[in-house]
Amino acid sequence: MAIFTGMSRFSSVLFFAFLSAVLSAQSITDISDTTVHSSFRGLSVVNDNVVWLSGTKGTVGNSFDGGKTWQWHTVKGFEQLDFRSLYAMDKKKAAIASAGTPAVILTTADGGATWETRFRSDDTLMFLDGVDFWDNNHGLVFGDPVNGKMFIAETVDGGKTWNEVPEKNRPQLDKGEASFAASNTTMRTVPGGEVWIATGGYRSRLWHSLDYGHHWSDVETPILQGVLSAGIFSFAIGGKDFLLITGGDYLQDTLTKKNFFYTVDGGAHWLQKSNNPGGYRSCIEKTGKNQFICTGTSGTDIMEGPEWKPLSPAGYNCVRKSRSGSAVYFCGAKGKIGKLVAGG
Repeated sequence: MAIFTGMSRFSSVLFFAFLSAVLSAQSITDISDTTVHSSFRGLSVVNDNVVWLSGTKGTVGNSFDGGKTWQWHTVKGFEQLDFRSLYAMDKKKAAIASAGTPAVILTTADGGATWETRFRSDDTLMFLDGVDFWDNNHGLVFGDPVNGKMFIAETVDGGKTWNEVPEKNRPQLDKGEASFAASNTTMRTVPGGEVWIATGGYRSRLWHSLDYGHHWSDVETPILQGVLSAGIFSFAIGGKDFLLITGGDYLQDTLTKKNFFYTVDGGAHWLQKSNNPGGYRSCIEKTGKNQFICTGTSGTDIMEGPEWKPLSPAGYNCVRKSRSGSAVYFCGAKGKIGKLVAGG
């Protein structure tokens, strides 16, 4: 597979057709609740007002007024777990998945007050990396390899039951190849049954399915890889065949080498911008028609034109845009929560 790191005239025209706006004045305002100190990696934004968070110490939070006030819940019986994966359907319903042992998936139907265990594995090899849904009923969860095969399970009833995809149909991963549960953005669903999953470590690839995760093909990437701490930590979908990948090495979080690439042809060729984000980035999100934001422990960057530009020195684990609106939220370590605002 040909991998290009320069920008051809043809690719420039295609890319700038997507990214032609002038960078607007925006900033991140802190909306943290100082009473909560969990580290957050799960973030699901239903609409501009309904926001859910999940993270360490069995903590789940939600706001129904755009982050002005928060309600906090500790999941009973799972107070020591780290819930890094989260998908909220509305104000009442959500699904969360833990990273580590035991591997559990739980759902709530009352805004987080009570939870039902829908899946559990005490196998120490089981490590859940992400969850995403095509709609409020049909979703996937995936995790690190068990017996060399990526773990994948499907739900068609809003997370109440989960059925494993047959092992023969799941991706065969190389030794030292797995996924990062850094921001719940190494899996993205696309309407119609399409889904992408990113891996990292010794080998960092994108895996692609067109039938709700039952058959897969792989795409090689030029992202920094070859060690367990490096690879794709997040990717975004900008349009048909337009993908953006980011990551780097979380043990060297200011390293900018090979931490961002994009493709306009589904991964047949990979391209770079004139500059890269300012270091390791754990999450990238399409936050506007022509706007992308990425964030990580060493800072946050924004792109609306030919270059990445620093947005804030503040670093977060995750950035997500409202599924049915325009609001953009951030979450990070030690209870940190942010919101994108105009001006700055």
